[in-house]
Amino acid sequence: MLAVGVSGVMAQAHIKAVYTETSRNLHATDTVKSKEMTLVSGLNRSFYFNEMSQYCDSMDSTPEGKKKLQEVQLAAWMTTSPDGSISIDMRRGNAPRKTVYTYVEKDFANGNVTVYDKWGGEQGVYSEPLHEQEWTITGDSVKTVLGYDCVLAECDYHGRHWRAWFSPEIPVQDGPWKLGGLPGLILSADGGNSFTFEIKGLENYDGSIGSVYNKDSYQKVDRKKALENEEYYANNMESVLRAQGVTLKMPANATPPKFEAHLHSIEPDYK
Repeated sequence: MLAVGVSGVMAQAHIKAVYTETSRNLHATDTVKSKEMTLVSGLNRSFYFNEMSQYCDSMDSTPEGKKKLQEVQLAAWMTTSPDGSISIDMRRGNAPRKTVYTYVEKDFANGNVTVYDKWGGEQGVYSEPLHEQEWTITGDSVKTVLGYDCVLAECDYHGRHWRAWFSPEIPVQDGPWKLGGLPGLILSADGGNSFTFEIKGLENYDGSIGSVYNKDSYQKVDRKKALENEEYYANNMESVLRAQGVTLKMPANATPPKFEAHLHSIEPDYK
């Protein structure tokens, strides 16, 4: 629950919501993977991000921070064998590490949404009109999420049918990822095939709304082309990396994962 009532939300203008985002695991399609994402939303803009990734990018944005982060990571990951050889295992220790590349910036004032992510091994960015979802509100379908009474809305968006539960008690026309535009904050959403967003925390927020670091490192991309590249990269990773001079050791009997748009892409409309 919010620390104060609805009137406090309106006066403060900013909220901070934490969501669990799930999707189907490429390497084990009968399982799902999850990540924690944060939405900070204000009157004019909002920012959707992973807090660990934002921290790592903030450190990488200055020479001093980059050096300090590398020192912490190497101290946790690097081991030296008796023969003097050095190995690095990023699964060791508890060092900060960026594993989520998705950032979404919504500009309510200018009516656009900008997505920063990594597709096909390359960082990219694209913008499109804000809230293109055309929702149908089902007023007689209600459920409680995080203690709030929520109403069901449905839409077809970029190849998925979304069922979203929003709360009119929280007058913020926003939600996780690119979803939004309803008369209340989206607390839960299901796009089928294990693509879900579920709120786990919500509070008033009086800090500034952040932004993406190192924006000049992102190349402008076409959304559908970027999604095509991601599928090709996933299905041909060994040959792509070999062309880049990287050797990927796979067990002799290993079956390479098969990326399928309807199962593994949150926006399968590129097919």
